[in-house]
Amino acid sequence: MIQYKAPLKDIQFLINDVFDFQKHYPQVPGGEEATPEMVDAILGEAARFSEEVISPLYQSGDKGCLFRDGEVTTPKGFREAYGQYVEGGWQGMSAPVEYGGQGLPLSLGVIKSEMIGTANWSWGMYPGLSLGAMNTIYMHGTEQQKQTYLVPLTEGRWTGTMCLTEPQCGTDLGQVKTKATANSDGSYNLSGTKIFISSGEHDLTEQIVHIVLARLPDAPEGTRGISLFIVPKFHVNDDGSLGDRNPVYCGSIEEKMGIHGSS
Repeated sequence: MIQYKAPLKDIQFLINDVFDFQKHYPQVPGGEEATPEMVDAILGEAARFSEEVISPLYQSGDKGCLFRDGEVTTPKGFREAYGQYVEGGWQGMSAPVEYGGQGLPLSLGVIKSEMIGTANWSWGMYPGLSLGAMNTIYMHGTEQQKQTYLVPLTEGRWTGTMCLTEPQCGTDLGQVKTKATANSDGSYNLSGTKIFISSGEHDLTEQIVHIVLARLPDAPEGTRGISLFIVPKFHVNDDGSLGDRNPVYCGSIEEKMGIHGSS
């Protein structure tokens, strides 16, 4: 079986001789911390993790996930590798410091994700989908939502998804039919079906935070009538602990060509 080998020399040539990261890093938030020594250390460790931990899991991942009674068990070794990923602080490498991240330049995070994705795309989709959820909450969430959801997502203790596609609509999101009705306490009840939700159910983390597109009863037609909701797998108590299970369930998992390890 062919093993992944990170192209470190090519990456270092690009960041040093083509894009000259060190010239513009002092001008971006967190860039002053990204010294040449630190960048080399990060790239070296990301390469080691991708080569030695993630790449060897491709074979077990190709056997696929186990789906039973609405629960998904990821392939052998996936969960342990994710634990190492969290312990290494990789998820929050380029996330804001005030929400548990390291605040390093986004370009470093992109290189890290490129290595992991190339080494094992099935595995890399689990933390990769969380980045979209993290960015959405950071850009549009309230401060309370950021403290409740963004911090554990940044730390990697929770993962996230983006729930857009439905059976009747993919690229044309104006056709979204998932309904949202308001409750007296300010929360909402959602009803509908989403499909192709990568990482929508798994055993890597105890909590999964879904970012869901839905439509309010009086919403106008088309994309202007779409609202965005945070739907956690488990309700979150005031102290940050997990409460009762939210009635959101996985009905099946897709068989994805070449990435069977992705639920």
